[in-house]
Amino acid sequence: MSKVKFFSGEQIPLEMHKVRIVQKLELPPVEKRLEYMQEAGNNTFLLRNRDVFMDMLTDSGVNAMSDRQQSAMLVADDSYAGSETFYRLENKIREIFGTQFFLPTHQGRAAENIISQVFVGPDTIVPMNYHFTTTKAHICLNEGSIEEIIIDEGIKVTSNHPFKGNIDIKKLEDIIKKHGREKIAFVRMEAGANLVGGQPFSLENLRDVRKVCDDNDLLLILDASLLSDNLYFIKEREEQCKSMSIREITREIADLCHVIYFSARKLGFARGGGICTDSKDLYMKMRDYITLYEGFLTYGGMSVREMEALAVGLEETMDEEIINQGPLFTEFMVGELVKRGIPVVTPAGGLGCHVDAMQFLDHVPQSEYPAGALAAALYIASGVRGMERGTMSEQRNPDGSEILSNMELLRLAMPRRVFTLSQVKYAIDRLTWLYENRRLIGGLKFVEEPATLRFFFGRLEATSDWQEKLVKKFREDFSDSL
Repeated sequence: MSKVKFFSGEQIPLEMHKVRIVQKLELPPVEKRLEYMQEAGNNTFLLRNRDVFMDMLTDSGVNAMSDRQQSAMLVADDSYAGSETFYRLENKIREIFGTQFFLPTHQGRAAENIISQVFVGPDTIVPMNYHFTTTKAHICLNEGSIEEIIIDEGIKVTSNHPFKGNIDIKKLEDIIKKHGREKIAFVRMEAGANLVGGQPFSLENLRDVRKVCDDNDLLLILDASLLSDNLYFIKEREEQCKSMSIREITREIADLCHVIYFSARKLGFARGGGICTDSKDLYMKMRDYITLYEGFLTYGGMSVREMEALAVGLEETMDEEIINQGPLFTEFMVGELVKRGIPVVTPAGGLGCHVDAMQFLDHVPQSEYPAGALAAALYIASGVRGMERGTMSEQRNPDGSEILSNMELLRLAMPRRVFTLSQVKYAIDRLTWLYENRRLIGGLKFVEEPATLRFFFGRLEATSDWQEKLVKKFREDFSDSL
């Protein structure tokens, strides 16, 4: 994808692919959208996909495969042990990352489970740029804890810092000094800090983190699920990397990390996941857990067809004209919302557009989950499904009190090679209408609240009749529209 200047002077992203297979979409009437939202307990995860017009919930497992990926799936070697498909994938990972050992898993959180079981123990600490929900849950289940040491700019909604996902080196050194290196399970970097807007780290920062790890004999583990976006931003924003190829940047990142794990539902436009390392000792520590939890070492819970698609998808990730689609579409959406005065995370990160619900709904207290309320309101107004990334995505303290999130974000993910620009403009239009009518939106409260990862399947209800009022106003303004 390239950004092209039109004769009118407008600069818009131009898709560098053509669509050959399509899926029909439905856009239910607004009254039906209200009904479906309430039936789903005001949780967008519980909506049925048939009732969703634009699914911007996530980019996980919903990216479009290329023709080369689809064709590769036809030659898969469906063997329980010793599949040639596995060795093709292993060789591609060795070529790209330079790591000798690869352990396949059925998805990214399976890799998190194994890494946490092997390296996290009671009272150990995992410093990281920022947590991800399932990562934190696995570490806590193994009686460890996390320390978020992202730079201060990282939790500022509006900023011009190009690498808001960087680790604060001074904070890292202070944690090691305070607790002692023996208490540190490992240091984790997330390539594209998901929960603060898919914000990247710089190659320079990763080098600095590795030096601290070397000085203190600590492991550096990379969550590479959003690596493709991070690679694009390093090449675009880091001056000393502009002359490097995507492949060269990838190899240097991999060389700096002791262990790399990823979700192939994000990285590689496929499904599954895996753990890579160049250390036989670390490989041996993790190997037995694959057969215990996932499957044999040459499939690890993955479909061999997905393995074939992943091998091709990883090669496509080395092509800048392929990995720039998500960031460029997101940049376009963020820019258009900024023009309209709608509060969003800046600069535009990877993964998708992140709307600042704390400012958008500054009249809704955090205890009433403004990001969740905005997600529900957007679906009612548009049929667009987004995801809450705020206090709902946290877990309560042991005493039952809420952990208020640093940010209240509505994430509008941008699956790769899926949406057209007109669909993105539709989402922008409906968000603009919601912002003009934001005072109609109220809060939510839990009526069914799981103890762990409640945002996945908890159910909520509106704190007033604000949703019915929103539908009434929509009908007044869009009487001839869905």
